[in-house]
Amino acid sequence: MKGYKKYFGKKIVWFLVTLVVAVILNFVLPRLMPADPVAAITGKMAQGMTDASAVQEIYKRYEEEFGTNKPMITQFFIFVRNLLRGDLGTSFSQYPRKVSDIISSAIGWTIALQLPAILVGWLLGNLLGALAAYIRKGFDKCCLPVALFMSNVPAFGMAVILLVLFAVNWKVAPIGGGYAFDMIPNFSWRFIKSVITHYQLPFWSIVLVSIGGQAVGMRSMSIYELNADYVKYARFLGIKDRKIVGYVFRNAMLPQVTGLALSIGTMIGGALVAEIIFSYPGLGSTMYSAVTAADYPLISATTLIITFMVLVVTFLLDIIYGFIDPRVKAAQFDA
Repeated sequence: MKGYKKYFGKKIVWFLVTLVVAVILNFVLPRLMPADPVAAITGKMAQGMTDASAVQEIYKRYEEEFGTNKPMITQFFIFVRNLLRGDLGTSFSQYPRKVSDIISSAIGWTIALQLPAILVGWLLGNLLGALAAYIRKGFDKCCLPVALFMSNVPAFGMAVILLVLFAVNWKVAPIGGGYAFDMIPNFSWRFIKSVITHYQLPFWSIVLVSIGGQAVGMRSMSIYELNADYVKYARFLGIKDRKIVGYVFRNAMLPQVTGLALSIGTMIGGALVAEIIFSYPGLGSTMYSAVTAADYPLISATTLIITFMVLVVTFLLDIIYGFIDPRVKAAQFDA
């Protein structure tokens, strides 16, 4: 038990350290951009005005409101204080709309798209990899080249391929959006059907890329385990092959469980690009519009939420791995 406390303690410390570094980077990096968002807001508000002093007053008022006239270190502490209160600030590009309102309307779309797609891709990829390693022969010769090809296609490339084929050429799917542009979100069957229709291409663009890498990894690990000494010894003892295979694939799954956290981290970036390509109303599109408008609060909020999601998933999988991996268990008992 003492060993487990030490293991979990280390994971918690690293989680907190990484979170602090992420908060600092999420604050600093957007503010290194050369654009002046306050000037952009002033330009919108002062359209048609000819009095330069009045325009200057408007600029100073917004500069004071957003705190951009304060030193960077002061801005950071204000940012952290507001963050602890749950206040993500006011959007520059969509002023006077609150960042929290913008994020809350986008994050549900992103989670609904990414989480099922990543999990489905992970499950299908591991299943195909295990079958390729166990059956071998024709199935392996067919599965491996396809999996290798899929694993090397970038997420945005797969999104473009599906968009061109199914939306542009064959016209069997909508080009973009989360639902039909002439509809208002509601719980009617017509709206739900439109959401499902628009969901297909971004969903499968993420799944297909995820399947390839997982299948290749699972196949390699399964072949390694099938050729291990304990498998040969178990067969020599006359243990049923079905029982042996169960242990083999359970051991082969251990690195894949850790790989799930990495796939979530890497696929979130690809999924955000897919959202932009398909004009899907999630965090990807929100981040893209924030970057183009140099919207510091919105950029910081979206990147921080994405980083936090990846950190939490990675942390939880590390904890789960500590329970299911016999080697980690043994290390805790030795401790």
